[in-house]
Amino acid sequence: MFKARRLLFFYVETPLHVGAGRASANVDLPIQRERVTQYPMVQAASLKGALRAEYRQFHNLQDESPQVEAVFGKAGASGENWAGAVSVGDARILLFPVRSLAGVFAWVTSLHALESFRRAADLVGQPISWSLPQGEPASNTAWVGTKSQVVARKKVVLEEFSFGAQSEEEVDAIADWLANNALPQGEVFAYWRETLPKRLCILPEDAFRDFCLYGTEVQTHIRIDPDKKTVDEGALWTAESLPADSLLYAPLMATDVRNSRDGKSADEVLKEFDFLQGGHIQLGGDETTGQGWVAVKVYGG
Repeated sequence: MFKARRLLFFYVETPLHVGAGRASANVDLPIQRERVTQYPMVQAASLKGALRAEYRQFHNLQDESPQVEAVFGKAGASGENWAGAVSVGDARILLFPVRSLAGVFAWVTSLHALESFRRAADLVGQPISWSLPQGEPASNTAWVGTKSQVVARKKVVLEEFSFGAQSEEEVDAIADWLANNALPQGEVFAYWRETLPKRLCILPEDAFRDFCLYGTEVQTHIRIDPDKKTVDEGALWTAESLPADSLLYAPLMATDVRNSRDGKSADEVLKEFDFLQGGHIQLGGDETTGQGWVAVKVYGG
């Protein structure tokens, strides 16, 4: 039974590639996606590994140190083993950036994505105060805030797709809550917190899925022969990435430490992750090319 719970928000600052480990018809190295919805995600195992690495580095610990094993668990062929005290869920998409005719870009989401987030927040004991508009957007309609900057002549044009703009006060409330609770609170993010209510769009679920499926970045990678200055044989491939300015969330929960030597409570375990607040961590691949950097916001507690 988990005794302490938080929500983690990850604001993507550089393209994020967390690979699925298999090729698709369109790209050699696709990103991880939910099986049913095909929304981008970061699987819990990948996220927990990254948090373990950040925890070790921040506390200047070795991987097999007692402090790391107390929090993340100990496994082996022999000796005393136990499960970790911290549990990390999948990081799921909440806001996805899309190029806009007006306002440069919009953050898009859907009722399904928002309701999934509300369910995750309830799971970790952090109920959400805002409510969604009644009904759902028509197939050619986008719900926007009352002061939206992405509306041109009563239309929201995203990539080559046009939606009729329908102003809803509930969109303002959702955007304000996300700006104040999901985005980092430092001065560096002041502009983004201010502009989120002006750029948020709630789309029909099929449209949101399609943008998440086809609106990601695809980067071409090569390896050059240092002598010939040409591409090495077979060394040309493509990799998919989640675009910068995406917003993901994941539950972070804890129990009391399970070994017989350390008396840390669940609250004490989660407090050891307070260093994440307002900081940055690196997820996924291509670290040496500046990929995968996300800003972290801890909510709750």
